[in-house]
Amino acid sequence: MTRTDETGATARHVLCARPEGLKRMVYREWGPPATSPDPALPPVLCVHGLSRNSHDFDELGQTLAEAGGRHTLACDVLGRGQSDWLADSSGYQVPNYVGDMSALIARAGTDQVDWVGTSMGGLIALVIAASPLSPIRRLVLNDVGPFVPRAALARIADYTTAPPPTFASLDEAEAHFRDIHADFGPMTDDDWQAFTRNSTVLLDDGSGWGRHQDPAIGDPMRGVEPADMDLWMLWDMIRCPVLVLRGARSDLLLPETVAEMKTRGPGCTVYEVAEAGHAPMFTTDALTGVVADFLAG
Repeated sequence: MTRTDETGATARHVLCARPEGLKRMVYREWGPPATSPDPALPPVLCVHGLSRNSHDFDELGQTLAEAGGRHTLACDVLGRGQSDWLADSSGYQVPNYVGDMSALIARAGTDQVDWVGTSMGGLIALVIAASPLSPIRRLVLNDVGPFVPRAALARIADYTTAPPPTFASLDEAEAHFRDIHADFGPMTDDDWQAFTRNSTVLLDDGSGWGRHQDPAIGDPMRGVEPADMDLWMLWDMIRCPVLVLRGARSDLLLPETVAEMKTRGPGCTVYEVAEAGHAPMFTTDALTGVVADFLAG
């Protein structure tokens, strides 16, 4: 499959090997390598959060391709967006996603990538970047780090495992997203409308709209007592430069975690988004500019 959307991205897919068979993971790419003014710079791989999809990187992908000449790929992790769903929902976990991303990196045709990961996308990157054979040259972690507190995981589990809502109209869906994702800001009315279009799908019977994801993506969290997630061992094994983006109101990436990230492992540069919590969206020139400058380094 290949098609180009209004953002200039071309949609393709890669096959991921799972125990239940091959699964199609869709990705969208900007800036084909042949047009890059600096072929020495590797592709940029963007990976979204737990309940999100590749459209979270529309503005960033366009900026990196048009202003920086970067070949940029953003995927719909299995179970989200246009990608296939799993019959066995226990496969919706970070270790399994690592293998899926390896297939996408191989498709990019390079030994190195730069990585931008939001929340879950950042956790996947921590596992890969800690490997002695890591392909990650430069890493951007969007509101996630090697320590995630229990309270934040409990909040995410409550939302992800709840019965999926349906909406009578896109206006109703937008009101819902503005409420539960208020910390994604700053976002304009146009941003919220695009966010809603890209986060919903018409129900099979045409009666309304639902979230564009498998309702079972949260099953691995169901019935599990939340506990602090401690990945400091991985952080200490990373060697590439790291930029950390933090929403000033974030309950997932705490100030004390960021302070410790600066002093151990690879260290990091930090950029705080004043009007956001978990997790900032790439909807402002300031934020996309910071990421583009870091990746150009």
